Amino acid sequence: MSLKPLRIAVVMDPIEDIKPRKDTTLAMLLAAQRRGWELHYLELPGIWLRDGVALGRAHPIGVRSHDTDWFTRGAAVVTRLGDFDAILMRKDPPFDTEYIYSTYILERAELQGALVVNQPRGLRDMNEKVYTAWFPQCCAPTLITRDMTDMHAFLKEHGRAVCKPLYGMGGRSIFVVDAGDKNANVIFETLTEYGTRYAIVQRYIPDIVTTGDSRVILVDGEPVPYALARIPTEADNRGNLAAGARGVGRPLNERDRWLAAEIGPTLRDRGMLFVGLDVIGSFVTEINVTSPTGVREIDQQFGTDIAGSLMDTIARRVATRGRAH
Repeated sequence: MSLKPLRIAVVMDPIEDIKPRKDTTLAMLLAAQRRGWELHYLELPGIWLRDGVALGRAHPIGVRSHDTDWFTRGAAVVTRLGDFDAILMRKDPPFDTEYIYSTYILERAELQGALVVNQPRGLRDMNEKVYTAWFPQCCAPTLITRDMTDMHAFLKEHGRAVCKPLYGMGGRSIFVVDAGDKNANVIFETLTEYGTRYAIVQRYIPDIVTTGDSRVILVDGEPVPYALARIPTEADNRGNLAAGARGVGRPLNERDRWLAAEIGPTLRDRGMLFVGLDVIGSFVTEINVTSPTGVREIDQQFGTDIAGSLMDTIARRVATRGRAH
């Protein structure tokens, strides 16, 4: 454990636009501030490379748990990103080429001294939908393709399917389609842009209606004891809080723990210290590594301190890196 206060930077979307009562990144900053750590704030346009050195316009920032007045931001100072003890990469998807370019910058910061959470190479490698293919034993039947004929065959085989793009978040552009639905053609055309882009098709899991889409959070590969079940409204198929789903906390069950044990060690070993598994029924549908949420809701319902556990992990990792250097 580090004995000195750490210098922490966060790369995120504009902090003035968040919903402070629900925002997981704010929970992380509050946990770091409680430890007396020095906080700095950056946005994606404010990081760059110069002659191989990762730089950023870093604002000193203070945070508060308040619904209308949750931060104070100072003037930006150009700073070598590698000089921070740790950098939290909390920029939301879309996972596009700009996001990928940012991971190159952060990887240079990592090589120049900073612990980056989550690890930039892992962010590039682990697309949240596609990376489920590394754990097929944990997943319902899944097809990733740009071939619309294959999509129709998959839909006919399973009778009902969930279709979505590979780059989105928050329930955007998710479709539930039944075999024989005359909208299937236009859905597949839209998602693949007429066969020019990959999309994902998964067998529909009916548990979404009764038990919802549960967020199981992993900190350093270990599951938090409680999950956040996101129950869709009667008017919607999507178990996403951003789409109006209701968040209900629940203890992990035996299947949740098995799924976490199958996936968690690999993620931990690859530097993914904060991950959200999306679990419907008995199956993992996504492995969220970019900016997982759900911390505030679980903490409020069960009195946990998930962000604090992450900060303890970061302190241990920083101390280990310091000894190695």
